Amino acid sequence: MHWYLIHTKPRLEKRALENLERQGYECYLPLYPVEKLRQRKLSVIDSPLFPRYLFVRLGQKDSFSPLRSTRGVSQLVRFGQYPAQVDDALIALLKSREQCFQSVPERMFGQGDPVRITDGPFADIEAVYQMPDGELRALVLIEVLNKPVSLRVDFASLCKTG
Repeated sequence: MHWYLIHTKPRLEKRALENLERQGYECYLPLYPVEKLRQRKLSVIDSPLFPRYLFVRLGQKDSFSPLRSTRGVSQLVRFGQYPAQVDDALIALLKSREQCFQSVPERMFGQGDPVRITDGPFADIEAVYQMPDGELRALVLIEVLNKPVSLRVDFASLCKTG
Protein backbone atom coordinates (compact mmCIF):
# COMPACT_ATOMS: atom_id res chain seq x y z
CA MET A 1 0.00 0.00 0.00
CA HIS A 2 1.28 3.45 -0.97
CA TRP A 3 -0.06 6.99 -0.66
CA TYR A 4 -0.73 8.89 -3.89
CA LEU A 5 -1.64 12.50 -4.58
CA ILE A 6 -4.92 13.46 -6.22
CA HIS A 7 -5.57 16.80 -7.93
CA THR A 8 -9.17 17.90 -7.32
CA LYS A 9 -11.48 20.33 -9.05
CA PRO A 10 -11.48 23.88 -7.61
CA ARG A 11 -12.93 24.07 -4.06
CA LEU A 12 -14.19 20.45 -4.25
CA GLU A 13 -11.59 18.81 -2.01
CA LYS A 14 -14.15 17.82 0.63
CA ARG A 15 -16.59 16.46 -1.95
CA ALA A 16 -13.83 14.38 -3.56
CA LEU A 17 -12.79 13.10 -0.11
CA GLU A 18 -16.36 12.12 0.75
CA ASN A 19 -16.92 10.35 -2.59
CA LEU A 20 -13.62 8.47 -2.43
CA GLU A 21 -14.28 7.32 1.15
CA ARG A 22 -17.75 6.18 0.10
CA GLN A 23 -16.05 3.96 -2.50
CA GLY A 24 -13.89 2.40 0.23
CA TYR A 25 -10.60 4.24 -0.31
CA GLU A 26 -8.47 5.40 2.62
CA CYS A 27 -7.96 9.15 2.15
CA TYR A 28 -6.38 12.05 3.98
CA LEU A 29 -7.17 15.75 3.60
CA PRO A 30 -5.14 17.98 5.98
CA LEU A 31 -7.24 20.93 7.18
CA TYR A 32 -6.61 24.06 9.23
CA PRO A 33 -9.05 26.65 10.66
CA VAL A 34 -9.42 30.02 8.91
CA GLU A 35 -11.63 33.04 9.58
CA LYS A 36 -13.90 33.85 6.61
CA LEU A 37 -16.88 36.06 5.98
CA ARG A 38 -20.02 33.96 5.55
CA GLN A 39 -23.39 35.67 5.15
CA ARG A 40 -21.88 38.93 6.42
CA LYS A 41 -20.65 37.20 9.64
CA LEU A 42 -17.12 36.31 10.57
CA SER A 43 -16.91 32.55 11.13
CA VAL A 44 -14.18 29.91 11.43
CA ILE A 45 -14.14 27.20 8.75
CA ASP A 46 -11.78 24.33 8.02
CA SER A 47 -9.77 25.02 4.88
CA PRO A 48 -7.48 22.56 3.04
CA LEU A 49 -3.79 22.92 3.87
CA PHE A 50 -3.00 22.14 0.21
CA PRO A 51 -5.82 23.61 -1.91
CA ARG A 52 -6.94 21.28 -4.75
CA TYR A 53 -4.97 18.28 -3.43
CA LEU A 54 -5.70 15.27 -1.23
CA PHE A 55 -3.97 11.98 -0.49
CA VAL A 56 -5.33 8.49 -1.21
CA ARG A 57 -3.89 5.14 -0.15
CA LEU A 58 -3.90 2.43 -2.80
CA GLY A 59 -2.55 -1.10 -3.05
CA GLN A 60 -0.47 -2.55 -5.87
CA LYS A 61 -3.48 -4.23 -7.48
CA ASP A 62 -5.95 -1.33 -7.08
CA SER A 63 -7.09 0.23 -10.32
CA PHE A 64 -6.65 3.97 -10.86
CA SER A 65 -9.55 4.23 -13.32
CA PRO A 66 -12.37 4.63 -10.71
CA LEU A 67 -10.50 7.63 -9.29
CA ARG A 68 -10.78 9.64 -12.51
CA SER A 69 -14.56 9.26 -12.67
CA THR A 70 -15.13 10.22 -9.02
CA ARG A 71 -16.99 13.51 -8.48
CA GLY A 72 -14.63 16.25 -7.36
CA VAL A 73 -11.49 14.49 -8.64
CA SER A 74 -9.66 16.05 -11.57
CA GLN A 75 -6.77 13.60 -11.99
CA LEU A 76 -4.10 11.57 -10.28
CA VAL A 77 -0.81 13.50 -10.05
CA ARG A 78 1.83 11.86 -12.23
CA PHE A 79 5.49 12.26 -13.03
CA GLY A 80 5.56 11.27 -16.67
CA GLN A 81 3.44 8.15 -16.97
CA TYR A 82 3.91 7.00 -13.34
CA PRO A 83 1.65 8.13 -10.49
CA ALA A 84 3.42 10.22 -7.85
CA GLN A 85 3.93 8.20 -4.68
CA VAL A 86 4.01 10.04 -1.35
CA ASP A 87 6.20 8.75 1.44
CA ASP A 88 4.39 7.32 4.50
CA ALA A 89 6.66 9.42 6.74
CA LEU A 90 5.32 12.65 5.19
CA ILE A 91 1.71 11.62 5.82
CA ALA A 92 2.58 10.64 9.42
CA LEU A 93 4.30 14.01 9.92
CA LEU A 94 1.29 15.92 8.54
CA LYS A 95 -1.11 13.96 10.76
CA SER A 96 1.02 14.61 13.85
CA ARG A 97 1.25 18.33 13.10
CA GLU A 98 -2.44 18.67 12.27
CA GLN A 99 -3.20 19.06 15.98
CA CYS A 100 -1.06 22.22 15.98
CA PHE A 101 -3.03 23.60 13.00
CA GLN A 102 -6.37 23.08 14.78
CA SER A 103 -5.56 25.07 17.90
CA VAL A 104 -5.56 28.67 16.57
CA PRO A 105 -7.46 29.83 13.46
CA GLU A 106 -5.70 31.95 10.88
CA ARG A 107 -7.09 35.46 11.32
CA MET A 108 -8.61 37.29 8.40
CA PHE A 109 -7.22 40.62 9.64
CA GLY A 110 -4.38 41.25 12.07
CA GLN A 111 -3.80 44.32 14.21
CA GLY A 112 -2.10 46.99 12.11
CA ASP A 113 -3.11 45.50 8.74
CA PRO A 114 -3.92 48.08 6.05
CA VAL A 115 -7.56 47.72 4.92
CA ARG A 116 -9.94 49.55 2.63
CA ILE A 117 -13.55 50.34 3.50
CA THR A 118 -15.71 49.16 0.60
CA ASP A 119 -19.14 50.66 1.31
CA GLY A 120 -20.99 53.19 3.44
CA PRO A 121 -20.15 56.86 3.92
CA PHE A 122 -16.42 56.10 4.19
CA ALA A 123 -16.23 53.94 1.04
CA ASP A 124 -12.79 53.73 -0.67
CA ILE A 125 -10.96 55.16 2.33
CA GLU A 126 -7.78 53.45 3.51
CA ALA A 127 -7.77 52.47 7.19
CA VAL A 128 -5.73 50.49 9.70
CA TYR A 129 -7.38 47.46 11.32
CA GLN A 130 -7.27 47.57 15.13
CA MET A 131 -9.42 44.74 16.56
CA PRO A 132 -12.77 42.94 16.32
CA ASP A 133 -15.70 44.72 17.96
CA GLY A 134 -18.24 41.97 18.52
CA GLU A 135 -19.21 39.35 15.94
CA LEU A 136 -20.18 41.65 13.08
CA ARG A 137 -18.04 44.76 13.48
CA ALA A 138 -14.40 45.81 13.57
CA LEU A 139 -12.59 48.80 14.99
CA VAL A 140 -10.41 50.62 12.44
CA LEU A 141 -8.40 53.85 12.40
CA ILE A 142 -8.91 56.38 9.64
CA GLU A 143 -7.14 59.70 9.23
CA VAL A 144 -9.35 62.79 9.32
CA LEU A 145 -7.66 66.21 9.15
CA ASN A 146 -4.28 64.62 9.92
CA LYS A 147 -5.63 63.05 13.09
CA PRO A 148 -6.32 59.30 13.63
CA VAL A 149 -9.98 58.61 14.40
CA SER A 150 -11.48 55.29 15.58
CA LEU A 151 -14.38 53.98 13.54
CA ARG A 152 -16.64 50.92 13.90
CA VAL A 153 -17.28 49.18 10.57
CA ASP A 154 -18.96 45.93 9.46
CA PHE A 155 -16.48 43.13 8.71
CA ALA A 156 -18.23 42.72 5.36
CA SER A 157 -17.27 46.31 4.50
CA LEU A 158 -13.53 45.67 4.81
CA CYS A 159 -11.01 44.23 2.39
CA LYS A 160 -7.28 43.77 2.84
CA THR A 161 -4.92 45.97 0.85
CA GLY A 162 -1.28 45.49 0.03
